[in-house]
Amino acid sequence: MMGLSMKYKPTIGLEIHAELATKSKMFCACENNPHDAGPNTNICPVCLAHPGVLPVINKEAVKSVIKVGLAIGGKVSKHSKFDRKSYFYPDLPKGYQISQYDQPLIEGGKLAGVEIERIHLEEDTGRLSHAKDGSLVDFNRAGVPLMELVTKPVIDSSEKALEFARELQLVLRYLHVSDADMEKGQMRVEANISVSKDKKLGTKVEVKNINSFKSVKDAIASEIERQTKLLEEEEKVIQETRGWDEGKRKSFSQRIKEEANDYRYMPEPDLPPMDFSASNEINIEELKKELPELPWEKRERFKKEYGFSDGDVLERLIKDRGEAEFFEEVVSELGDKDPNKIKLAINYIDSDLVGIMNEIKSGWDDFKVTPENFAELITLINSNKVTSRVAKTVLREMFETGADPSQIINESGLVGSSDERVEEAVNKAIKNNSKAVLDYKKGKESALKFLLGQVMGDLRGTGNPERVEELLREHLSK
Repeated sequence: MMGLSMKYKPTIGLEIHAELATKSKMFCACENNPHDAGPNTNICPVCLAHPGVLPVINKEAVKSVIKVGLAIGGKVSKHSKFDRKSYFYPDLPKGYQISQYDQPLIEGGKLAGVEIERIHLEEDTGRLSHAKDGSLVDFNRAGVPLMELVTKPVIDSSEKALEFARELQLVLRYLHVSDADMEKGQMRVEANISVSKDKKLGTKVEVKNINSFKSVKDAIASEIERQTKLLEEEEKVIQETRGWDEGKRKSFSQRIKEEANDYRYMPEPDLPPMDFSASNEINIEELKKELPELPWEKRERFKKEYGFSDGDVLERLIKDRGEAEFFEEVVSELGDKDPNKIKLAINYIDSDLVGIMNEIKSGWDDFKVTPENFAELITLINSNKVTSRVAKTVLREMFETGADPSQIINESGLVGSSDERVEEAVNKAIKNNSKAVLDYKKGKESALKFLLGQVMGDLRGTGNPERVEELLREHLSK
């Protein structure tokens, strides 16, 4: 396929839906809790479309979408409205979906280098479960506020599409507007994909049912390959909607793709238009001031302030706000920005502390290690008062009891070995391992590592490995 991929150019546009984390649904007062409640418990006449009921706009949902638009540099529309989108399917009993068509809340913007077409607001549908003897519908999700972001068709690879989806999830979480958990269906990705030989766009195919970041990359790459093969064999690509089967790692045809006129959009008569130029209900300037530090801003600050480079450690800090906040609190407690201390701090947080947390299944809000005590441990390590082996033991005790490291070290006898004790252990190792001594003098560095292990074992891990190695080399050179 390498030759084919050079010959054909893919063009990708994404449509990403995110359930907003408001307290109530989009157009009624029902609790917005579609995932953790029993079937059909958070429902009312409005979301079940009983005759005569009237929807009411959820102002917090509108604010959430505007925040996302402001974060990515989009333009907030002065005038916006809701529309009816004909949608005849059992999971939305009205027979239409309240959405937005020609006056979305947000137009334009850019994220991860990808230009945005629009962001609009609509209501989610119910959930269908199919079995051999029939189908069941749960309306808990019907009416949940749903943000839809549409990119321009400017993405040219599955890798870039994946990068965009990950960055959008971070933005939604940083703004606290959505948990955007793909496994729970809180964030859903649909990809519009076409392949052509020249600048003219090919036939567009929409791929749905993309339920994980792995599937984002796999589904798009698979569809590019499928269309490329068809064109290479001089067959036509049909405009259609396809579903993604993660198990089989291939897409399947669902239906011929609808056009906008198939939905018979019309202005929603039961909801008033929204005028943000004159409204006192939502203050755009105030929403701008509420924006937190965003992922790309934090990346650049961490590089500048702490000397991070692009890589997995930095991305884990950007992704996990709890870990990033703990790290910065530790640095603050250290009292300076010594590069050695910062490197030690992030290494012990990102490997040892996170490892214990994963083992115990603990979160950043429910464990006993304080930034002050962690900073003290880092200072002890940096000044060679405790070895790495002792530090790991002390950290686990800190995690379990909340005690400060000095108290644990003193009460447990985990103090560093004296110079006299280290000298004694070095002499003992040299005396008892004459073959290793001879091998080292013949130029075998592995023999030194063996002797180092013997000394550290004798000291029960309380010696400083660098100092032990230095003493061994001194004694062996005599």
